[in-house]
Amino acid sequence: IECCFSMFGSDSSDEGKLELEAGSDGESIGNCPFSQRIFMILLLKGVIFTVTTVDVKRKPANLQDLAPGINPPFMTFDGEVKVDVNKIEEFLEEKLTPPRKYRYPRLAPKHPEANTAGIDIFAKFSAYIKNPRRDTHDALEKALLKSLRRLDDFLRTPLSEEIDADAVGDLPESTRSFLDGPELTLADCNLLPKLHILKVVVKKYRGLDIPAEMTGVWRYLTCAYLRKEFTSTCPAERETEFAYLDVAKKEKRT
Repeated sequence: IECCFSMFGSDSSDEGKLELEAGSDGESIGNCPFSQRIFMILLLKGVIFTVTTVDVKRKPANLQDLAPGINPPFMTFDGEVKVDVNKIEEFLEEKLTPPRKYRYPRLAPKHPEANTAGIDIFAKFSAYIKNPRRDTHDALEKALLKSLRRLDDFLRTPLSEEIDADAVGDLPESTRSFLDGPELTLADCNLLPKLHILKVVVKKYRGLDIPAEMTGVWRYLTCAYLRKEFTSTCPAERETEFAYLDVAKKEKRT
């Protein structure tokens, strides 16, 4: 996992540089949901920055010099290194936000529950795809689908602003595009890269599709694939499949 973001100077400069691990070809974007999360935030903020992919097999000296002994992703700002992805996100939201930086939008969700929607999905996916035992396969798959179903329920349940207080009868199903409403937020930058990896990998190595009846999840993914902030930061599917090749093939079917 390789990602380094550097902001040049302090408040006087908005420019930055993003270095990402290259894929298997040494040039394209590699598979890392944490790096993609930062990449998406920078695009949504409208930061001016350059993107470079780095072949980490060659151990580039510039990354080692920036943060010796530290595993990326990390961020440098005015000589200070930040290594926790959550802290990097918090820093970017605080530093690049109105009114001091009036041109940058706030990305924090308005609804706190958006931050925890799908919070355990990637852990359930990892346990499922890394499992080498046939006797626990079904239970882990069931746990993964249960977690996806909770996300689907959340996405299909209308947010407060979607509810007409004067309406009678059952609540209508939500039609929102993303976790917090019609626009991408920090919550989506965290969840969508992981959800995309899940979709690609379980299909490739376990023959499992996200069930069609999970219309909320599919609407969510469909809306994400229409946004350049997501699609332009995604690795190619072959890179995601390659990243999980050794892990996924270990499951024993006999």
